[in-house]
Amino acid sequence: MAEMTVDLVAVERRLWSGQASFVSAQTTEGQIGILPGHEPLLGQLVEGGTVTIVDSEGQRVVAAVHGGFFSVTAGSVRVLAESAEFATEVDVDAARKVLADAGASEQEQRAAQGRVRAVEQNANA
Repeated sequence: MAEMTVDLVAVERRLWSGQASFVSAQTTEGQIGILPGHEPLLGQLVEGGTVTIVDSEGQRVVAAVHGGFFSVTAGSVRVLAESAEFATEVDVDAARKVLADAGASEQEQRAAQGRVRAVEQNANA
């Protein structure tokens, strides 16, 4: 099976690094799936989006990402997020409270949407 090197990095920490067979990300141009050997590409991540990585053993890693960029070469994907957290780290009740709060800013709403979406994607794995 073909693989590529993937790094998922946020400003505050490196979340994941390793070999993967597939990466999916929400971009300003829409959802994109990346396989090894993909054409070089530079993209912008959406605020409140998700990134899914399928590692070389078939395990899925889902993260909520909040802005940033990603770059793709034939052998690697680098996801550079402003902030990110694994779906397993998300406090889904707190995220849903933000969604229900009419006084929350648009940025807070988008981040909460991404967190809830990441949890839901992880549960459907």
